[in-house]
Amino acid sequence: MLEAAGFPVHDLGNDVPVAEFVRKARELGSGIIAVSTLMSTTMPGMGRLVEALREAGLRGSFKVMIGGGPVSAAFAARIGADAYGENAMAAVRMATAWEEAGKCRTA
Repeated sequence: MLEAAGFPVHDLGNDVPVAEFVRKARELGSGIIAVSTLMSTTMPGMGRLVEALREAGLRGSFKVMIGGGPVSAAFAARIGADAYGENAMAAVRMATAWEEAGKCRTA
C-alpha cells in the first residue's frame, strides 16, 4: 500500500535479520522503516530493530512504524517505535502525514 501511494519501498523480505535493516538504513540515510508481523514470537525483533538503529546512530534519521495482528500502539510505545498502524491504510496515512509535516524524507 505504501508503494501504491507513491512511497519508494525497499522490500527486504521475510524473516530479515536486524543487521540487514541497519545495513539498508545506512545505505539510504533517512526515511521510514515499516515492519509487521503476524506472529508474537517475532515481536521482540521489532524492539531489537529500534535499539540497533539507536546504537548505530541512525535512529534520528528514521521514523519506525510497526503493525500486524499481535502488536498494538502500547507495544509500539514500549519498544520506542514512532507509530503503530492498525492496517495498511493507517500506515499510508501516517507516512503521508510525516512527509507532509517534514518529519521524514522518503525520496
